[in-house]
Amino acid sequence: MNLIQKIFDAGVVGAGGGGFPTHVKAKSLVEFVLVNGAECEPLIHKDYELMCNFSEDIVNGVELMTKQTSAKKAYFGIKAKNSKAIEVVEKRIANSKTEMCLLGDFYPSGDEYELVYAATSRLIPPHGLPLDVGCVVNNVETFYNITRAVEDKPVTQKFLSVAGCVKKPSSFFAPIGTSFKELLQHAGGATVSEYGIFVSGLLMGKLAFDLDEVVTKTTSGIIILPKDHYLINRMERPTQSMNRIGKSACDQCSYCTEFCPRYLLGYDVQPHKVMRSLVFTTSGETVWNQYADLCCSCGLCSLYSCPEDLYPREACDQGKAELRKQGKKYEQIKEVKVHPIKEGRRVPLKQLMKRMDVLKYDNHTPFIKEVPKPTQVKILLKQHAGSPAKPIVKLGAIVNEGTLIADIEEGKLGAKIHSSISGKVTHVSDEFIRITA
Repeated sequence: MNLIQKIFDAGVVGAGGGGFPTHVKAKSLVEFVLVNGAECEPLIHKDYELMCNFSEDIVNGVELMTKQTSAKKAYFGIKAKNSKAIEVVEKRIANSKTEMCLLGDFYPSGDEYELVYAATSRLIPPHGLPLDVGCVVNNVETFYNITRAVEDKPVTQKFLSVAGCVKKPSSFFAPIGTSFKELLQHAGGATVSEYGIFVSGLLMGKLAFDLDEVVTKTTSGIIILPKDHYLINRMERPTQSMNRIGKSACDQCSYCTEFCPRYLLGYDVQPHKVMRSLVFTTSGETVWNQYADLCCSCGLCSLYSCPEDLYPREACDQGKAELRKQGKKYEQIKEVKVHPIKEGRRVPLKQLMKRMDVLKYDNHTPFIKEVPKPTQVKILLKQHAGSPAKPIVKLGAIVNEGTLIADIEEGKLGAKIHSSISGKVTHVSDEFIRITA
């Protein structure tokens, strides 16, 4: 069996982040395989449910990847509070090369820089990858999909949570391309009449209002919050307004920097200095923007640290974009060295949720076996890192669930895409393929 080819043919990508094609990681030779089961975004509990209900498939995928990459050990990163998931996983990893790595209930424990350090005490170089320190990191759902790939089952469904203001908060599999409207119906509908939809997280996800948006291979779930919620009001503010407020109100207290997870790991990320770029817009802007280049956009500075409720994360995002536009990259000269007070500045997840006014929405999202049955799916061709897949089916074609409908051009980074339902192809473009049941 050629595991790399099996993973490639199944279209497996990172299920918990940017959707990096997993077959590329499988080609690596590393010392450690790291399993990311930290799940640190508030309100989303889909990885917990996946670990509790599908631990055998996950651990099998870990063992396959460990063997493929010639790793000497695997570390299973999971929060110590998730005792039920730990219990079932520990039974599966007995007498294997996999060892538990228990994490605290803080944010962002799922950041791969954090996980690599917690498991191996190694620090990824600035602008680097886990591979630079002998590690490969994958989300638990990715390992689940590796096991399915070996059984010649392509990625046609996404495991996700529907949480917040819904009648039946739950976690379940949904065909890729299912609309948010159908996800919401599957969870019993919303409990409020006007709402916003946070896609894949309150901090690192995006805010949407269009129920016709669809599930992709990287969708972790949707969170429904009332339209007048504090977080929605913040995110709807125009960038120009954010910058004007920051320019007038930031007093350079530096709390955003002092609580920055990357800064505390030893990377030269200093959001308070980036905020100066809002003032020095005609001279020295690049000087301050350089301190944004190693930011991971976790959002902690904006939604927790800043006592004035400003937008340092958004300023960092702008700073990074400006540097890219100029073709510049900040090279950190000083050694990456963990801050001596790092442990004392970790942010407890419940404290963060309280600050964000979402603690009251933190409900259990139990796994339900029933899968939404959409009458049609809209399957995007760019739902992974790299190049979009190219359609290989024609309008009017009849396809089955699992049929290959879009492929990657030879030599390009990307992932194959398969039909998530059986039906007729009713739309083909460079952006998406629609299939009607």
